[in-house]
Amino acid sequence: MSSLYTRSKEFTRNRKSQSDSPPASPSPTAKTLRHERLSRLESAGSNPTTSDSYGDRASARARREAREARLATLTSRVEEDSNRDYKKLYESALTENQKLKTKLQEAQLELADIKAKLEKMAQQKQEKTSDRSSMLEMEKRERRALERKMSEMEEEMKVLTELKSDNQRLKDENGALIRVISKLSK
Repeated sequence: MSSLYTRSKEFTRNRKSQSDSPPASPSPTAKTLRHERLSRLESAGSNPTTSDSYGDRASARARREAREARLATLTSRVEEDSNRDYKKLYESALTENQKLKTKLQEAQLELADIKAKLEKMAQQKQEKTSDRSSMLEMEKRERRALERKMSEMEEEMKVLTELKSDNQRLKDENGALIRVISKLSK
């Protein structure tokens, strides 16, 4: 692992040096770095630890693939669970919507019922007021008629009292005349 670290470290240095210098003329440090890298590669090919590093790489690759497979199964399970959750949420939302729709329809029916009752009461009230006004007019007419009758009767009463007093006066005169005639006839 340490050889890989140094290699990557030198590789970045090499890149920096290449980017700093013009590409036409390689710098002497770049030549020495290339030479060191080639010598390491040659020595790595003959070194038995290189095959171990390849084995480590293969086992690391296998572990990575296994980990990716586990992650894939986990994500598929999570997706299935989330799909199920969405389905449950969708179903619960549908049932709640249906409940709300029925409540809304009931409320609308109740509102229509109340409006009809209010209109009926308003009509009845209007009829009562029209009836009252007609009743008031009739009562006023009756009252006027009664007042006229009373005034007529009062006038008749006055006439009657005058007639009674005239009648009484005539009776008195008649009595006086009868006495005078009886005295004269004796």
